[in-house]
Amino acid sequence: MYQALYRKWRPLRFTDVLSQPMITTTLQNQVKSGTTAHAYLFTGARGTGKTTCARILAKAVNCEHPLPDGNPCLTCAICQDAEKNILSDLVEIDAASNNSVEDIRDLREATVYTPERCKYKIYIIDEVHMLSASAFNALLKIMEEPPDYVKFILATTEIHKVPATIISRCQRYDFRRIQQKDLVSRLMHIAQEEQISLTPEAAELMARLSDGGMRDAISLLDRCAACGETITAQITAEAAGAAGRDYLLKLLTAISEQNTAQALTIIAELYDTSKDLQRLCEELILMFRDMLLLKSTGDTALLHCMAEEIPALQTLTAGQDLSQIMQNLTILQNCRVRMARAIIPRVELEISLIRLCDPHPVLQSSVSNAELQFLSDRIKQLEQHQPEPPEHPLMKPQASPEPDPKPEADFSKLKLSDFQPVTQWAEILEHCQKLNPGLRGTLANSTASAYANIILITAENTFFMEMFRKKENAKSLSQAIREVMGKPYVVRAKCSAEAVKPRPIEELLKNAKNSGIPTNAVT
Repeated sequence: MYQALYRKWRPLRFTDVLSQPMITTTLQNQVKSGTTAHAYLFTGARGTGKTTCARILAKAVNCEHPLPDGNPCLTCAICQDAEKNILSDLVEIDAASNNSVEDIRDLREATVYTPERCKYKIYIIDEVHMLSASAFNALLKIMEEPPDYVKFILATTEIHKVPATIISRCQRYDFRRIQQKDLVSRLMHIAQEEQISLTPEAAELMARLSDGGMRDAISLLDRCAACGETITAQITAEAAGAAGRDYLLKLLTAISEQNTAQALTIIAELYDTSKDLQRLCEELILMFRDMLLLKSTGDTALLHCMAEEIPALQTLTAGQDLSQIMQNLTILQNCRVRMARAIIPRVELEISLIRLCDPHPVLQSSVSNAELQFLSDRIKQLEQHQPEPPEHPLMKPQASPEPDPKPEADFSKLKLSDFQPVTQWAEILEHCQKLNPGLRGTLANSTASAYANIILITAENTFFMEMFRKKENAKSLSQAIREVMGKPYVVRAKCSAEAVKPRPIEELLKNAKNSGIPTNAVT
């Protein structure tokens, strides 16, 4: 009968456990000196060796011929029966499916019986955080003062769900994620012993995709081995449902170049080939995390990506500032959370990519740190009734050096059909963002049309009209128009929310006049 590789290659001695030297050395010393505790708590990420170490410890304390270094001999009857899961004095309980108070009461009642063959009766409770509150309460007393022949070993991936009263009764050991180099070395060793052709690049990708979990890495090797050929990085990526590295770098390049069409085309190609888009989002998050570390520290030793990708990543990082990379990370992190509960996860990823690629700061805030600090200081001073500080140069509206222009046509005689769309409106909004971010925020989804030297702005946000009535806001908008269009314009504005049905230009003009909206020159 075929046995899965992760079960076949499970460590049998403490010396076989990878990346946990402090824990295994401590446990070996306790076994050698006969000072093992009555209760242990092993915590850490999945696949890091918690249950494996629990089984090794159970064998070591009961081994008939323990080795001088504290490891079990693996040859005595007790060690062999423990490996076959037929040792009655070694009880493994899955708390995920045996989490009721009745299950723990049965355990507590069984502890009154002495071991049949071993020195100690060992209870291994896996996923202990799944126990109910009443089950934890039932476990408390027996764990605090168990019989001399009983030992408990608890394992969990979510230590925060274990009550403090349980933790305080155990010796706690925190298992770290398996190091990348240890995972690669172990995978290459298993592949050699199993006569599997595995390239170093594929082993490195398996280690990276397993996120520090040995079981996940070996399971992925087992899956790829069914291909019946040399396992390459491409085969590994396809088996894992992850995007190949070329796709990731192309996506990062499209985002850097603000090429929305290219980014969405790549996503469509990956979706058509049944790639896991949630995993792709995670891969993008890790790549941006590497860019963040490159930008802030320059230390390549901290990176998660593959070695051959570092030069390309350094080139992409050089063209972006730190705040933009952090903002991109936030967008992708939020996207990953939404994808987990979205009806169509692909749509969430596409929306986020559009945000990342948007060349105009409409969907993303571009307020600088200096502006935020100035606003924060200003609010504090207003709260303390202090005098106004000197005006910040980034927040000061520019005064017009020229007189207000006169309209070249009688606005009251114009029709809406006389106005032509302003093609540079997106660029005008970008300039307005730099001059007056607050006003720019009210112009989302707005449009503009012009006739002669008159520009008519139609905004969806009703708050824009209140903002526009203030002289400094009107001047900021006028200045942005002049910088882009190359000449001053007379600015008129209306809110589309107020126009439920089409109205003649005369009525719009009358409403504008009655509301006191000024005609402003561009500066």
